[in-house]
Order: sequence, then structure tokens, then C-alpha cells
Amino acid sequence: MPDEEFDLPGCLARVRKSDQAACRDLVNHLYPLVIKIVRSHLPRRSAEEDLAQDIFIKMFSRMHQYQGTVPFPHWVSRIAVTTCIDQLRSQKRRPEYRMADFTEDEAQMLENVSHPGEDTDPVDALSARELVDKMLATLNPKDRTILTLLDLEKHSLAEIASMTGWSITMIKVRAFRARKKLQKSFQELEQKESHE
Repeated sequence: MPDEEFDLPGCLARVRKSDQAACRDLVNHLYPLVIKIVRSHLPRRSAEEDLAQDIFIKMFSRMHQYQGTVPFPHWVSRIAVTTCIDQLRSQKRRPEYRMADFTEDEAQMLENVSHPGEDTDPVDALSARELVDKMLATLNPKDRTILTLLDLEKHSLAEIASMTGWSITMIKVRAFRARKKLQKSFQELEQKESHE
């Protein structure tokens, strides 16, 4: 059902009356938004459908909490981001990498990134993205979420505040600190490599 034709208020009213067809329509309408958030915040993509289902379950179980003060997709985005952060926390996974853990392409990309005057070949974009994902995985979930939304997905501070419920000041501070942590990680990797 195209977005222009989708009657969200009407669908929500039917969902509140336990209309199963309306529930399916709502999930189908919101699925692209939810899966995009899940894919950009989940370190391993193997459980993305399960996590998306969890988000929809939370959405339906909390439907009575939706007051209409923000657009419904923003409200669902907040649930999705929070669920992803909770999933990342539950994994308690903050790996530290050594240069030997990277592929040859990733190691070269790291070398290029850590020496700003050198040009990076555009063909290496996929390797760069994989390297960024690995380095972001070393951050705590909130820092990773902020950098992903701000730097990779290019959302504005206001959009991120709306999606997460965090203040703009907190987002700026956490983004600054997270970038410093990544910079320190790059430097530590470089130092380890030079000593090996």
C-alpha cells in the first residue's frame, strides 16, 4: 500500500479495536522503517527479523501509551532504537581488535584513514564500511547509535533527539567522546602494529 494512500489514523483506530487486518497493514507499512533501523544498529545481521518482530510486539503491547504528541513513525523509531540498544547491551560484546584480525583490505584502509594526507581509492568503499562496522562495535551501544545516526545515516541532531528521546546536548557530547574513542582505537592499533 503506497504511503500516499495509507490512512495511518484510521489504521491505528482499527488496531485499537483488535482488527487483525489493520495490524498486518500497520506492520507492512512500518516494516521498511523498522528494518532499516535494525540493520543499521545490529552488529550481526543474523537475527534482524527476530529483532524486528520484538519491536513490533513492543509497539502493539504499548499502543495504549501512544498519546499522539509525536508522529507515530517517530514513536515506533524510538521503540526500535531502544530495542536495538538493549540487544547490543545484552550481548555484552565490546571486542578489541588487533591488526592481525583485519583482512588485508581492511588493514590497508585503516592505514589510509590514520594518515589523512593520503588518498583512499573509491573502490575500497565496501572494505571501509566493514572496517567502520568493526570499529563501531568496540563502542558502547549508545555511542554507536549516535555515530551511526549522525555520521553514517546523516540524520540531523533534531531528528536523532526525536528518534531516541535524548537531548541535543547529550547527543553532541556523546558524539564528540565517541569520535575521540575511535581515534584512540585507531592510534592503539597503529602502535600495536608498529611493535609487532
